[in-house]
Amino acid sequence: MRRGERKGAGGLRPGSPVPTGKASLEEPPEGPGPGLAAGERAGSGRRSTESEVYDDGTNTFFWQAHTLTVLFILTCALGYVTLLEETPQDTAYNTKRGIVASILVFLCFGVTQAKDGPFSRPHPAYWRFWLCVSVVYELFLIFILFQTVHDGRQFLRYIDPRLGVPLPERDYGGNCLIYDADNQTDPFHNVWDKLDGFVPAHFLGWYLKTLMIRDWWMCMIISVMFEFLEYSLEHQLPNFSECWWDHWIMDVLVCNGLGIYCGMKTLEWLSLKTYKWQGLWNIPTYKGKMKRIAFQFTPYSWVRFEWKPASSLRRWLAVCGIMLVFLLAELNTFYLKFVLWLPPEHYLVLLRLVFFVNVGGVAMREIYDFMDDPRFHLKLGQQAWLVAAITVTELLIVVKYDPHTLTMSLPFYISQCWTLGSVLVLTWTAWRFFLRDITLRYKEIRRQKQEGQGDKDMAVSNGDRHSPGTEDDLPGPEDNLQGPKEAAPN
Repeated sequence: MRRGERKGAGGLRPGSPVPTGKASLEEPPEGPGPGLAAGERAGSGRRSTESEVYDDGTNTFFWQAHTLTVLFILTCALGYVTLLEETPQDTAYNTKRGIVASILVFLCFGVTQAKDGPFSRPHPAYWRFWLCVSVVYELFLIFILFQTVHDGRQFLRYIDPRLGVPLPERDYGGNCLIYDADNQTDPFHNVWDKLDGFVPAHFLGWYLKTLMIRDWWMCMIISVMFEFLEYSLEHQLPNFSECWWDHWIMDVLVCNGLGIYCGMKTLEWLSLKTYKWQGLWNIPTYKGKMKRIAFQFTPYSWVRFEWKPASSLRRWLAVCGIMLVFLLAELNTFYLKFVLWLPPEHYLVLLRLVFFVNVGGVAMREIYDFMDDPRFHLKLGQQAWLVAAITVTELLIVVKYDPHTLTMSLPFYISQCWTLGSVLVLTWTAWRFFLRDITLRYKEIRRQKQEGQGDKDMAVSNGDRHSPGTEDDLPGPEDNLQGPKEAAPN
C-alpha cells in the first residue's frame, strides 16, 4: 500500500482490521482513514462496487520510502563522475550523457517524492516511476513539436542513427482471396501471410485494454469503431488498407474478440477473489510464501467499473470522450510512425505501447473515480491529466509534420456514412436527455392534473349529496303534528 497507510513496523494501516495472531477477518472500522487511496475506503464509505480487504498490517523493509538511501546513492554517483572520471572531449557524447543523467535524477526524485496514485501493487514506487516517465515523454513531445519538420526527424538520429530516412513504400492490401486457386502449392498463402507477430500483439493489447476499461460494451464499440476508422482513412495511410476478412475476422472476431473475452474472464476472477493479505514471514509454508509472492503482482483490492453512460448527460459525454481519446491514441500510433519515419518494428514504437499499457490503467481508474466517487473530486487525477495531454500533443505533432496527409478529403460515400452516424448519435442524445425528459415531465404533469380534477369532481359530488337545505332536511307534515320537542333536562 501507500507509505501513508503504514503506521510503522508492526503497525496497522488505517482502515485495516485488528489482527488476532493471524490475519483477522473482522469488519474494518467505519469511515475512511487518512491514508486510504481513492476507492479503498472501508466501512460505510466503501462503494458497493468495491471489494472488502483484510490485511494484517505487516510493514517490512520493502515498503519503506528509502528517501535518504536514494539520495546518498545519487550523491555518490554524481561525486564519482565529477571527481574520479575524466570527462571525454566528444561534445555529442557529453550532451547525450548529460540529458540521460538529468532524466535519471528526475526519476529518482519522482520515485521517492511524487504523490501516490490509486494503485499500490506490486509497489507504489512502480507507479510513481511511470508517472515521472509520463512527464519526461510529454516534455520530449513538446520539444519535437517546437522543431521544424526536418530538424525533428533528424533529431531522432541522436537516439538511433538508422532513423531520419523516409520509409520505403509497402503494399498492404494485395490479393484478398482466402483460397487462391491459382497457387497450387499453398492456396491459403494469403491467410498464412497475415499470421505474423502482430496477431499475438493484437490479442495481448485488447486483453490489457479490457483490464483497463472493465466493460465489454465499451471494448467492443472501440474495437469495431477502429476498424471503421481504418476503412475511412486508408486513402491517407497505406497500412490501413487490409482485406475485409483481415478487418472483421482476424481483427474483430479472433484477435480482439478473444482478447476481450479472456479479459472479461480475468475481471470476473478478480471481482470474486478474496483480498486477504498476510506478511510473507507470517506464512508458515513455502508454498504459501511462493503464492504470496505471485499475488504481489495482483491488485491489492478491486473496484468494478459501472460506467452507466445512459444515466445522465454528464456520464454519456464522459464515456464518449473516453472512447474518443482511446481511438485517437490508437490512430496516433500509426500517424506518428508515418510522419516521424519510424519503422513499425522499431523499438521506440514498442516502448510507446509498453508506456501506454502501464499508464492507461491508472488513468482509467482516476477518470472513473472522478466520475463515480461519492466524494466529488475537484480535480482530475495526475496520470489521467498527463495521458490526455500526451494524446493531444501527439496529435499536434502529426498535424504540424504532415498537414497534407491529414487534409486529404474523405471519399464521398465515407463522408456520407460518418455524417449519418453523427446525426443518429446526436439525435439519440437529444431524445434521451432532453426530449424524453420533457415528454415524461409533460405526461406526469398531465396525469397529476387529471388526478386533481377527478378528486375535485368527487368532492363536489359528495358535497351536493349532503349539503344543507335539501328536501331530505326540510320538516314534513308528520313532524309538525308531533309538536315541539321537550327540552332535554339539564
